[in-house]
Amino acid sequence: MKYQISKPSPILSNYVKQYWAMENSLPAGVEHIQRIVPNGLCDLIFYLKDRPESTRKNNSIVDSSLVSGQNNNYYDLKVTGDLSLFSILFQPHGLSVFFDIPLIELLNQNVPLRYLLKDSVDKLEEKLFEAGGFEERIKIVESFLLQRIQKSKKKYNFNRIENCIHLINQAKGKITINELASNACYSRKQFERVFSGFTGISPKRFLKIVRFQNTIYEKAVKPATNITELTYLCGYYDQSHMTNDFSKLSGMTPKQYFADCEPFSDYFQ
Repeated sequence: MKYQISKPSPILSNYVKQYWAMENSLPAGVEHIQRIVPNGLCDLIFYLKDRPESTRKNNSIVDSSLVSGQNNNYYDLKVTGDLSLFSILFQPHGLSVFFDIPLIELLNQNVPLRYLLKDSVDKLEEKLFEAGGFEERIKIVESFLLQRIQKSKKKYNFNRIENCIHLINQAKGKITINELASNACYSRKQFERVFSGFTGISPKRFLKIVRFQNTIYEKAVKPATNITELTYLCGYYDQSHMTNDFSKLSGMTPKQYFADCEPFSDYFQ
């Protein structure tokens, strides 16, 4: 399996977390099941060869170019044949400046890019399919993204939500919604509405996902840390609280997750 990753240019770094690509070829009749867990991020994925199958209806891979919204629970992908993909992974609030819709409408969904853009998708796909490699595809999508940035009325609220994301990241999810709303000069109800529109998920669920992702990250950087230590290090009330969150977000207990899955956090790593 070939895996590549790259940071965006500085002008897009407030919106894009990274670009990544993967190439993998499985023999005929062989399949791989990949568990997908919530990571607090949206992405735009281009499948350049075979497409995987999803176990969740709203996440069906029905087109070659898909906008993947926030997820608040897990699902599986069945991978077969030749998989080749290129992905733009956005900052938690970053996708909002490229499409003039409340991102909460994309929750738990993979939406064909052509549903959101009436034109230009075929031309973009053609360029990416014909590109000579990873670096050339980055140049193509950066040009596309720079043309799509919505610069007008969203700027003021975008900056306030961006600052809230910064506070959440600093606290590793251990911050209250009331604190965030107060910092952004919103009422709690206003904050929840604006935050959901810019990130695609409610602040309560987002904080839960960030705490979950931080737990995975802490286990990755400190492999010897046991479940009890992780429980209190990452802000859970007790092991039952942590187990409940892991079960809802990954379908596994923490012990099962760390036994079966590599502890890698898309959000923090």
